[in-house]
This record gives sequence, C-alpha cells and structure tokens, in this order.
Amino acid sequence: MINGTLAASASETTAVDLPEIGTPVFLVLSDGINLRSRLESVDGGTFSVAAPLEIAGPALLEPGHRFDVFWAPPRTRVVLPSRLIGISERAPLRWTFAPTANARTENRRQFVRGGAGAVVRLDSEVSGQPAEGVLLDISEGGLRCWIDEPMSLTRGDRLRATVWLGTSEAVLSCTVHTVRQAPHGDPGQHLILTFDAKEDVARMIRQYILAWEIGERRRRGRTS
Repeated sequence: MINGTLAASASETTAVDLPEIGTPVFLVLSDGINLRSRLESVDGGTFSVAAPLEIAGPALLEPGHRFDVFWAPPRTRVVLPSRLIGISERAPLRWTFAPTANARTENRRQFVRGGAGAVVRLDSEVSGQPAEGVLLDISEGGLRCWIDEPMSLTRGDRLRATVWLGTSEAVLSCTVHTVRQAPHGDPGQHLILTFDAKEDVARMIRQYILAWEIGERRRRGRTS
C-alpha cells in the first residue's frame, strides 16, 4: 500500500489519513525534543513506526505511553495524538500505535534541530574532571550529546551544559530527559537534555544551525 487510512473508532467521526509508507514522522517527547522515525505499516486501526534510535526501547517506555505523532507536509504539520500499544522485541524493531483522537493540522513554528560535532561541557564531574561530550544535535529547546564516560544521571536531574556554537558559547541550565547506552557498541552514553533558552541564546542557536546546514549542503555538493 502507498497511503494508509486508519479505520475510525467508535468515538471518532472521521478516518485518519496517514502519509505514504516510509514518510519521516516524529514522536514528541516534550517541546523541543522530537524522536525521529518513519512510518512502516498500517493495519486496521493501528500503525507502526521504526523504533527511534534516541530511546532504548522497552527499558524506558512501556505500552500505554502517549505521544503526539506528527509529519510535515509543506508549510504545515499534521499531528496525531496516539498511544503506544506495542514494542517489538526482535528486529526489525518497531513501535505500534493506536490513535487516541482525530489528527489536527498545526501551523505553529517548530524548533529546528541540527548541528553536530561541537564540544559540550557538563558541570558534573567524571574522574575529577568536568565531563565533556560531543554534540549530536541541538534545538532551541533541547540537545542530544554523546559522552564516552558513563555518568550517574537519571531523568529529572539538573546540570549545566556549555556548548561552543561556532563563534560563541551557550551556557544552558538543563534537565536530563533521557540517558541511554550509546548504540552500535560505542562506549559511553547518549544524553537528551531539555532547557528553556532566552531569546538571545535561542537566536544564537538558530544562527548556528543555519550555518551548519549551509556547510552540510556545501559538503554534500562537493562529494556528490
């Protein structure tokens, strides 16, 4: 099938039209933190997506967890409130959802994510030294980073992160959202941190992401 249509439940007045199989979708954990995935299948009143790399699966989330699932047609986005009803235990790893309400169209600005490779300094200490990591991506509301030495952090812990954004440092008061083992056998951990950025810091982050995106397009142009 190319496009999926979920059958309407008894409480719904219309069916839910999903995008094409393979379309990128995002699972909203919090404002500024979206897990990247893609639509894999539609089956009656449920749909499945690829398990996001940013979350360690059943160890952190269980069936019943609610998400806003969204995809982004041009100039808008479609949001489908959904409930996680299943997590596959064998490859290919997939999460299965059931909608909890009709899809809605939203036009509000989404935080743009990007950037990679910048140094992230954390105020917690590892072996007597400030912990340092590598930025995986950042938005105006959160960041992901990799640290090669595990830290004793749990969801809700507070810490300060200092990120070098091209020409300036951003000092961010963060809350730990997710801690997971680095994938693919790499050492250390991946951290998802959330924060509330003041406008001057948010502007700095936007400018950094824009410069990073321009650099990435130029790099791809040279290697294509």
